[in-house]
Amino acid sequence: MKRSLAVLAALLLFSARIATADTMSTWEIDSAHSRAAFSVRHLGISNVTGEFTKVTGTALYDGTNVGTASVQALIDVSTINTREAKRDEHLKSADFFDAAKYPTITFKSKRLRPTTPGKFQLTGDLTLHGVTKTVVLSGEVTKTVKDPWGNTRFGATASGQINRQDFGLTWNKTMDSGGVVVGDEVTLTLDVELVQKK
Repeated sequence: MKRSLAVLAALLLFSARIATADTMSTWEIDSAHSRAAFSVRHLGISNVTGEFTKVTGTALYDGTNVGTASVQALIDVSTINTREAKRDEHLKSADFFDAAKYPTITFKSKRLRPTTPGKFQLTGDLTLHGVTKTVVLSGEVTKTVKDPWGNTRFGATASGQINRQDFGLTWNKTMDSGGVVVGDEVTLTLDVELVQKK
């Protein structure tokens, strides 16, 4: 009897997983309406902000249950933009991102937990400068909508903090006052718009 119940439970669980998989859709990040932004302390007195303007990737999502979703994103390091050409070139050099050696930043979700309606906590692996670390981001997701061309879309925002030293981004200069030019704590924000793949 116990064996029969165990087999039945396994079959029900398997069926539930198949049903969930059948309702999942593939969504592609619309790079023209997405970005990965960052903010870091400069000289200890202000924040320098920038963004990577080319973000691609896919998500699996049923359109309603955020807890079942997963996402993979790819960021093109060469598209960094801080509105200052010389600074952008320095950031792409071996002192920082070393874009020639590490041309992409990747994020792969491991767990997505709903917190309040429309909001979630996202845990995933961030690979930056050849180093992979688990990070936790907090975010929110919009409802799905139909655009004027018949496509189904939704948007999501996720943000969190990392220490750049953890990823081997160690360049800095010490000021006479004892402070440093670049802070270690970096705030990351990922804004993406996704379109359902037909």
